[in-house]
Amino acid sequence: MDAALIAVAGTLLGVVATHWFQGRTAERTAALARTEQLRQERIATYSAFAGAVVDYRLGQNDRWYRAREEPGSEEAEQSRYASYRQRTAARQALFRVQLICDDPEVRRLADAAFEATHCMHEATDEADRARRSASSKEALADFVAAAAPSVR
Repeated sequence: MDAALIAVAGTLLGVVATHWFQGRTAERTAALARTEQLRQERIATYSAFAGAVVDYRLGQNDRWYRAREEPGSEEAEQSRYASYRQRTAARQALFRVQLICDDPEVRRLADAAFEATHCMHEATDEADRARRSASSKEALADFVAAAAPSVR
């Protein structure tokens, strides 16, 4: 009888231990999956934002040149409207960054990159335009450098 009780107790202890270890393993697996999914979403979001800001900067440069070459021309107007569409795409990408990023400094740098690009078309001359374009490029590089560690 004692041997049977020991066998039953051992079996129950084994079942409880196995259940506990399997539960912990499942929790760790789920946590790792959530972490990896968030990392992948951040990579996609940060990349999309950087691409949208690059496109917006190119559009802002084009808008500035077209407005200087032939103010009020059809090409200048088309370039202006294209920059509006690019601004909308960049702002939407910025909103996604703000939603997915939990680092206030990275969010601040994303805002700064957008704002630096936003005011490019207001340049007064070629030197001012080049300075603003370089500032926009640098602000975007700062964002990427700050965001990169969270996706490695």
